[in-house]
Amino acid sequence: MADKVLFITGASTGIGAQTARQAAQAGWRVALFARSEDKLNDLAREIGEAAIAVPGDVTDLSSLGDAVRETLDKFGTINAVFANAGTGLDTPGIENGDPDEWSKLVDINIKGVLLTLKATYAALKKSKGHLVLTGSVAGRVHISGSVYGASKWFVHGFAGNMSTEMREWGGRCTVVAPGMVDTPFFNEAKPDKLKPEDIANAVVYAIDQPAHANVQEIVVMPTG
Repeated sequence: MADKVLFITGASTGIGAQTARQAAQAGWRVALFARSEDKLNDLAREIGEAAIAVPGDVTDLSSLGDAVRETLDKFGTINAVFANAGTGLDTPGIENGDPDEWSKLVDINIKGVLLTLKATYAALKKSKGHLVLTGSVAGRVHISGSVYGASKWFVHGFAGNMSTEMREWGGRCTVVAPGMVDTPFFNEAKPDKLKPEDIANAVVYAIDQPAHANVQEIVVMPTG
């Protein structure tokens, strides 16, 4: 895996950061993308020479483009992309929901995925690479009035569409759908739920499969 490079959005904390650690342990080099430059730099130092911090905003195509170019300059290739950046809502539902929050959620959870792929598409196509998306169990079941869940339904649908498209040129696409994970995504700790390590395991499993095998969806639920 010495020549394999993974580009991760939302890499500064939680699932993204833990995936970077575990991918590096599995022999991948990792490019860490998020808005928090200090956290990315700390994580890159922790991982060592296999990591590069490329801070930026997932809602800004030019920012993503700069990060991709820096990754290619440093590592020469991008073999996998983990489009992991996401956000939730402080006020769920429609009746009391905040349209400004909806706009932010759409910008990150939907447009951010599209822009990430737009910025990395040429590199992925060149390497016949692997796209991994962070979906959610909330994108596989109907939850009363859930705007967040609807954004993850988009992710799951888009993953299926990209699996079909990428197959045409030898690429692969996987959506990883966690149940509740104990991460900074939530305001309160969830000690009885999944850990970031559980989802990182799923991502690394998918991207480490042999080229002839495509794991299209992984659902990870807490027991109990």
